[in-house]
Amino acid sequence: MLNDQLEIYNSSLNNKLNDIIRVLTIFSVVFIPLTFLAGIYGTNFKYLPELGYRYAYPIFWLALVIVAVGMILFFKKRKWL
Repeated sequence: MLNDQLEIYNSSLNNKLNDIIRVLTIFSVVFIPLTFLAGIYGTNFKYLPELGYRYAYPIFWLALVIVAVGMILFFKKRKWL
């Protein structure tokens, strides 16, 4: 009986850990592409076409929001979230 209770306790701990890992994975999957895009945008090259464009910064933020929302919607469609 004690062994069964110990297994139930371990099972509940594993379920909590799986939930935490799932949330951390979703955060990572959403923020890694955003970090990549910010790294590309933040390079210090002299001849980047978007540096002379007036609306480059708002378009960049719009692209980041679209990527993040798109990934979240994808996760919700697959019922992973």
